[in-house]
Amino acid sequence: MASFGFAIDNRVCIGCHACTVACKSEHSVPIGVNRTWVKYIEKGAFPQTRRSFSVQRCNHCADAPCVEICPVTSLYTRPDGIVDFDSDRCIGCKACMQACPYDAIYIDPDSGTAAKCNYCTHRVDRGIEPACVVVCPVQAIVSGDLSDPDSPIAVLDRTQRVQYPKPEKGTQPKLFYVGGETAALNPDQAPPAADYLWSGSELPIGQGELEAADREAQRARRVYDQKPKPGPWGWMVSAYITTKAVAAGIVMIAFARFLMGTAGGVLSPAEGLVALLFLAITGVLLVADLQQPKRFLYVLLRPQWKSWLVRGAYIITAIVPLMILCTALSWFGFSRPALLAVGTPTVILAAFLAMYTAFLFAQAKGRDYWQNPLLAVSMLVDALVLGYVAVWALSNQTPGRTGIAVSVAGLALLTIIEFLTAHQSGNAARTAEIILRGRFAFLFWLGVVFLGLIVPAVLLFDPTRGALAAAGLVAGIVIRNHIVVQAPQQIPLS
Repeated sequence: MASFGFAIDNRVCIGCHACTVACKSEHSVPIGVNRTWVKYIEKGAFPQTRRSFSVQRCNHCADAPCVEICPVTSLYTRPDGIVDFDSDRCIGCKACMQACPYDAIYIDPDSGTAAKCNYCTHRVDRGIEPACVVVCPVQAIVSGDLSDPDSPIAVLDRTQRVQYPKPEKGTQPKLFYVGGETAALNPDQAPPAADYLWSGSELPIGQGELEAADREAQRARRVYDQKPKPGPWGWMVSAYITTKAVAAGIVMIAFARFLMGTAGGVLSPAEGLVALLFLAITGVLLVADLQQPKRFLYVLLRPQWKSWLVRGAYIITAIVPLMILCTALSWFGFSRPALLAVGTPTVILAAFLAMYTAFLFAQAKGRDYWQNPLLAVSMLVDALVLGYVAVWALSNQTPGRTGIAVSVAGLALLTIIEFLTAHQSGNAARTAEIILRGRFAFLFWLGVVFLGLIVPAVLLFDPTRGALAAAGLVAGIVIRNHIVVQAPQQIPLS
């Protein structure tokens, strides 16, 4: 079976951008986005400088995370190994952009659907090489069947020193570089700067400063690249994590009270209505965040079952009638066995409702910080805390000191574990640095730590301030959800 791939020969690439122009022309790619682009990396100080070029595009991975996370099979792997896409199915959820470790996918501003290099399948199917390969003046781009040992690309792979991008991701990319610059393949070694006007800098005076400047000049620096993409997921994703946590938490806490005998039913009318309201808000946020909201039913009607977006959608769909039934049975005073029979599957689904986004984030392999196995536990704890606060508020009572204390202790413990233990990768550690000392430091220390943990802990000593303590817990969780979604998207992927 064929396995088509690309080789980029950096020994001969001259950085002419012919591949970028040919790709744009072949596929009518709009201005501002690229399927293929060239990145320039420089090292050294004048006059001893050198520049390398790195052609970037989809890697057509054998184990493509974009295919696994896509909820509607808009992205799929062809029998010949090419990862192609169907824009007519795409709902514009942007999950594939988070899953791709190579930043190769973008949202087409004209169609509102995901797009990327598709290996010029319309040409390959007619026996013609991709446009970028044909147009390259120095044959720096080689295409072909990696499974054919006699093909030029397989010979290059077998006989030359080659580099595969980010092999630690386990995606098995089918694009490799011959004589590539390591700094060009690893965004951490040449991070994007505020500008590329390196020639405008002046060396400082003083031997120590000159030595420091010389060391800085030897570092790899990015001097040309495509425009960085903004984070695909914005405030609506952050908000939906909180709203569904409230709905799930109300169900779990109400069921716990029922089991302990402190409530006559599984869900009181007020609890059921508020939980359903927050679940409805969750649905509105999910649909509103799509670039193709009119296609949102494709998730249910054309599901790709490996995607946690699909599984989450079915969890939401399944739990709604069960919540209505629990509320109705409680209202009409059905027997305890009947309430248990309906309440048990409802609370199980509620737990998955709280946690499934963590499993979705784990499928987003481009964001290392989301690979934390504690994220599911954290989301479950958040839901329990929010549900506890909501149930007490609906009962017109002040939250108890014990519940507040347990909530503060649980949230504080998870926060300490997250930031005091070693992170699983450099990108995850850099995200933590952004949270603790960078762009999100003010929000984290003021909102999550002070408002969400310290204030509720201090108010424990004043029983009359339980409502304020609960409000602090809620505010801290809302702010932390925003940070957890936004901070990992600040790390460049290419």
